[in-house]
Amino acid sequence: MSDVIEGRRARGGGAARRAERTAVSFETAKFISRNIPNFEVLNEEALQIIEHNAEMVLEEIGVNFVENPGALVRWREAGADVRGERVHIPRGLARKLCSTAPAHFTQAARNPERNVEIGGRNLVLAPVYGPPFVRDLEGGRRYATIEDFRNFVKLGYMSKWLHHSGGTVCEPTDVPVNKRHLDMLLAHMTLSDKPYMGSVTEPSRAQDSVDMSKILFGPDFVDQNTVMTSLININSPMTFDGIMMGALEVYAANNQASIVSPFIVGGAMAPVTVAGTLTQVLAEILAGVAYSQLVRAGSPVIAGAFVTSIDMNSGAPTFGTPEAAHITYGAGQLVRRLGLPYRSAGSFCGSKLPDAQAAYETSNSLNMGLLAGVNFMLHACGWLEGGLVSSYEKFVMDADQLGALHGLAKGVSVDENAQALDAIREVGPGGHYLGCAHTQANFKTAFWRSDVLDYKPFETWEEEGARDTATLASARVRKMLADYVAPELDIAKREALDAYVAERKESMPDAFM
Repeated sequence: MSDVIEGRRARGGGAARRAERTAVSFETAKFISRNIPNFEVLNEEALQIIEHNAEMVLEEIGVNFVENPGALVRWREAGADVRGERVHIPRGLARKLCSTAPAHFTQAARNPERNVEIGGRNLVLAPVYGPPFVRDLEGGRRYATIEDFRNFVKLGYMSKWLHHSGGTVCEPTDVPVNKRHLDMLLAHMTLSDKPYMGSVTEPSRAQDSVDMSKILFGPDFVDQNTVMTSLININSPMTFDGIMMGALEVYAANNQASIVSPFIVGGAMAPVTVAGTLTQVLAEILAGVAYSQLVRAGSPVIAGAFVTSIDMNSGAPTFGTPEAAHITYGAGQLVRRLGLPYRSAGSFCGSKLPDAQAAYETSNSLNMGLLAGVNFMLHACGWLEGGLVSSYEKFVMDADQLGALHGLAKGVSVDENAQALDAIREVGPGGHYLGCAHTQANFKTAFWRSDVLDYKPFETWEEEGARDTATLASARVRKMLADYVAPELDIAKREALDAYVAERKESMPDAFM
């Protein structure tokens, strides 16, 4: 679809026409609907073994729900054996509770044309989440600021292949910890009209996210629709802390979606074997999703799996590895058998720069996510240095490559036009297809085209400065930010959001810890 972004339009015929002529026009692709099969690595026997073992872990070993007395009460009333903060879940109970979670749901955006469908054969792409540092060619590596955060929201809004504005696209360290969520939410709500994520760093901040969303969408709309998808990490192995679970409780109670996601670094937070890790991942997913349903049956939830391995020499996480791929593929199979949407994969890499290592590891991770049947891909663009850095250049490089995922997901058409028999007849033996009618009719849409990569002849490339991909990406960042114009927003809603943020900030002293 094509949108003309004009900001606040000038009134009057001549002024309106001038604004329309100078407005920036760009396309935003709809979320991906796969027309290709999922890649599966586990046979039926392996799936049954892992499922049996995960239930055994829940019943015999149990999971910790720490600093959350209310959760322990809920579990005890549901029939679990609670010993201190350790919850032992009888075989079959967690799976039964998970059955009330929806298999798919719609996340509404303030621009309804940008709504996303999460689950089924769909794939929604969201940007990097959580890095405290940013990097660009001009400024190098530095702590992120709120201005960086706003820039990344603008880049996400302008990126054709990105469906979601995301959440903490970088951590703005120049704003107090207890107040930065307000500025981040305000940026997502005002600088973009794509769907966004809420805050999870403290239950009251999750409530702020709900309250601000009610200003943006209206209270009744939020009560009846899902407008946020928020990341709830499990402290693997098998520990659910009170802060994250407190945020989940707020979102579930308000019918907003949570991503229940184990944080797996193989060899450190899970066993070194694929089957052992999948057992733990499934146990954690079952317990976390089940708890969301104890809070509110039918609340939307996504089953996640953040997966990486570890370098046994340095202890650093590694990305794009075959073991991580096997776990991601296998987790997809297990989650589909639960009938839940699946979150995993991203533009993962351990490189310090947007270089060849970053490209290899990222391409492995992105394609793995597509083939694994992922429904919500966080970190789809911008990830660098093991998730410590949001990179401007890599953001646009990755976002560009997401177009290739769209193309791959289409599969192969065999309709009359795709068969191209008229073209083959017209050209015949020894000819060429450049000028034939079929090529003329299809050339604009036949091939995916990069907006970043260079395919010019060597001489032209050299004359233009022999620019590498990072340099080209840097130029694209500057152009996108220069072209950015905010989507229109009702003035009364904007004023109400500003007032809410100001009042909440005034109500508490600054805290940087």
